[in-house]
Amino acid sequence: MFDYFFAQYSTYPLHEVYLELIAVFFGLCSVWYAKKDNILVFPTGLISTSIYAYLLWQWSLLGDSMINVYYFIMSIYGWYHWTRKKDNVEEFPISIMTLKEKKMAVIIFIATLVFVILVYLYFNKFTSWYSYLDTLLTGIFFVGMWLMAKRKIENWIFWIVGDILSIPLYLAKGYTFTSFQYIVFTIIAIYGYLEWRKILNKKNLPL
Repeated sequence: MFDYFFAQYSTYPLHEVYLELIAVFFGLCSVWYAKKDNILVFPTGLISTSIYAYLLWQWSLLGDSMINVYYFIMSIYGWYHWTRKKDNVEEFPISIMTLKEKKMAVIIFIATLVFVILVYLYFNKFTSWYSYLDTLLTGIFFVGMWLMAKRKIENWIFWIVGDILSIPLYLAKGYTFTSFQYIVFTIIAIYGYLEWRKILNKKNLPL
């Protein structure tokens, strides 16, 4: 069993194994802080996403690599967005999506799919089911991160779906630590949604 999950690491460059473990650690920290609605979600996320952007490109998961570049940029935006206050009150608290934001989410999803498909075609990387699933995940995670930065509770739904789909992808690719990370991500994301929903219920906002 151990060999099935970890034997492939014996052939990987040692620095990539260390980088993956560091990225996993800070990734888990970031999702935990997101669950707690803690602004530390962004600095920890910046460390994890910058490492994964490099590793995923090396692993030929171009869509996920671009996701992490996008995460990095959106983490900076989200960090600023979450700190904005007016009269010492949070200007952008946890909330639900408006109709306009739902329409924008659809546009972001479709535009992302089109862009990633073009990238894969350009590099001639549509060689296995990994590529197709990676393309779908890119669209899901792009929307999820956008909603996270805007502090919308629906972000958790996108994270949950994307995390579940990522588990078999990374396991099949041989990146066991990252696959296990997404199992934990899924659990935390479910609790994150429930915790944010309690906050909204206290404000008497409909879900």
